Amino acid sequence: MSGQGTGDRPAPSRRLAEWMAGYLRAWRGNDAADIGALFTDDAVYLTAPDAEPRRGREAIVAGWLDDADAPGEWTFDWWVLHEGPDVAFVEGRTEYPAERDYLNLWVVRFADDGRATEFTEWYLARPHGG
Repeated sequence: MSGQGTGDRPAPSRRLAEWMAGYLRAWRGNDAADIGALFTDDAVYLTAPDAEPRRGREAIVAGWLDDADAPGEWTFDWWVLHEGPDVAFVEGRTEYPAERDYLNLWVVRFADDGRATEFTEWYLARPHGG
């Protein structure tokens, strides 16, 4: 099951589990309030390590909605690689059954209140299995 520790994979902290649940809710619903709730006012969001960063909550929400996936067109499984006091490394797999699959590495830096101050996504396209 997504996000649960198994074998040599650590279980997420409550903070990370709640943030990931919020991220998935925002991804499914593309609701501006849900997206904005994930990030601090001055957060930085990179859709790839060398991408132009989206700076600030308003830019993050606008960029997210510009690039929005339709509900139901993807699935996502994730697990913790490592989690520290203010950063988490999340590995995932995103499947778009109609067209493509990706392996993901997310680096999420957190503020004290549990919102993200920085999010960087690394992804690798996989041969499509469908």
